[in-house]
Amino acid sequence: MSLPLSRPMVRSRNASPRRVPWTLIVFLLLLPMPWIGSRYDTFLATQIIIDALFAVSLNLLLGTTGLVSFGHVAYFGVGAYVCGILMKTYGVSFVIAFPAAGLAAALFSLVFGYFCVRLTKIYFAMLTLAFSQIVWAICFKWDAVTGGDQGIADVPFPDMHWMAAIPGLDGLTENGRFYILTLTLAAICTAAMAQITRSPFGRMLTAIRDNRERAAFIGLNVRAYELTVFVVAGGFAGFAGALYGIYTRGVFPDYVFWTQSAQVMIMTILGGMNFFWGPPVGALVLDWLNQEITNYTQYWPFVLGSILLVLLFALPGGVVGGFNRAWVAVQRRRSRLVARDA
Repeated sequence: MSLPLSRPMVRSRNASPRRVPWTLIVFLLLLPMPWIGSRYDTFLATQIIIDALFAVSLNLLLGTTGLVSFGHVAYFGVGAYVCGILMKTYGVSFVIAFPAAGLAAALFSLVFGYFCVRLTKIYFAMLTLAFSQIVWAICFKWDAVTGGDQGIADVPFPDMHWMAAIPGLDGLTENGRFYILTLTLAAICTAAMAQITRSPFGRMLTAIRDNRERAAFIGLNVRAYELTVFVVAGGFAGFAGALYGIYTRGVFPDYVFWTQSAQVMIMTILGGMNFFWGPPVGALVLDWLNQEITNYTQYWPFVLGSILLVLLFALPGGVVGGFNRAWVAVQRRRSRLVARDA
């Protein structure tokens, strides 16, 4: 006997909850910055957005797959140099230079990743650092192409005159228009990485992170998955580097030095590498503290070290992890109160 009235009830119980479009919400919250904030606020927000994109790309390796990379900045630097060289030296449009930067970074990560994924744990991390130093040495010494230690100065802004045809954007300065462009591209890249993380491919990466041996035992080609995510993360890091080179109006070998990898790793851990939105929060906190504290003291490294100590002991899950634990505790307390009053 059929029970047609019961089918909708079954669907409602089994239906998965609708996901909150956090990328769109964050995009809409940040969009008015050039109109409501000062020029300094817009400048700082642009840096935070680029650093957040860079940190999320690293977290595809660190938080999602469990791969500790000390050389992720290499692909950030490759993207910055490729975009800068194409736009400054050859006069190539940003529409072409930006995708080329991501593609070049992905190709470099494919070559380097082919060797890196053959190792595990600390050996993997040290090999990524070694390749990063190779890229830095090339950028520092290849004067004819990269400009050597002088880098590439005066990287031009993209042609954004088309924005004048959009109502509301015609009155913005060039920096304001570049903020809108950066925010839009970063939102698209972030949404793509969020989709990757939630996809079956992303769940396989999580399985590798939780137990690499068990994942291989059930038939997963662990090296192939690790190499794929290595290339994807490198490509998105290249996009962030391309935007950063334009933002600073120049590309220099310091962008590829290994200390930059340490900084983006601090952002990821500070925000919470076990949460997708942890790295952007870490980028926000670190960049804001850097700007504010350096106005009062020159001992920013000391303050940063103190922050890391507090983080490791008080908030091992990062800022987002701390808020998540507090929210879970509040919900449990509320549940107990409801059960007691029932």
